[in-house]
Amino acid sequence: MRGIAVFRRRTAVVGGAVVALGVLVAGCGLQEAAGGREFGPASSDLSFSYTGISSGDDTINQTLEIHNTYRQSVVTLLSFTALDRAHQPMPKVKVSTVYGSDRGTLVSPYGYGMDILRFSGPGEHEVADVQVRVDKVVAAAPQVVAGAEPVTTQALDAAGREISRFERFSRVRLTNPNAWPVYVRVAYLVYDQPPEGQSQQVVSVTPIGGLTRVPSHGSTTIEVKNAAATAIARNSRGPAVSIKAYYSQ
Repeated sequence: MRGIAVFRRRTAVVGGAVVALGVLVAGCGLQEAAGGREFGPASSDLSFSYTGISSGDDTINQTLEIHNTYRQSVVTLLSFTALDRAHQPMPKVKVSTVYGSDRGTLVSPYGYGMDILRFSGPGEHEVADVQVRVDKVVAAAPQVVAGAEPVTTQALDAAGREISRFERFSRVRLTNPNAWPVYVRVAYLVYDQPPEGQSQQVVSVTPIGGLTRVPSHGSTTIEVKNAAATAIARNSRGPAVSIKAYYSQ
């Protein structure tokens, strides 16, 4: 169900990224899905910073840090505008996310969370920054508590032995370092191979399994099936890939 959206907005520079902050005052859809209460216009409780090219080996480019001071986990609907080096809008570039902070599938914990951005359209390799608008933010469902530390993933073969994520794996072991159970979704990401000086981008996202509960200080294993098995077979020992777990509901 859609309602009339009324925004109260302000613009700020956060961590080098120009961020347009706002809260949707009217409208529905996310609240029903999340099962939580909708927050008022305290937009300063969410802030963002964008990193195009990260430093260090085995790190992810085009990341959006989500800083949440609501003191509880929240679910968001964000929208984005790509910006060039002069911080001018790039209207032909579409911005989407991997984990779903733009569609209500990512749970952002109190403190720090993250998503990964994808750009498409003319000029997609020229994006220098992003403008973020908070369309709606609601409390996560009561049974969903996002952890302070990320859930880690490990690729396994059919016999349960640890293997590289670049191989054709059959299972994924999820390990929760937190002192409480958490709910996650898992994605198999394939990256492009850009020339030097350009950010590396996710070009394919395939879910592995569905929403999964991981016990406190414990592990659980999910099977690779259907579309995920096909994607892994196609990309094993090929392009750069990763297996990522993210908090969800």
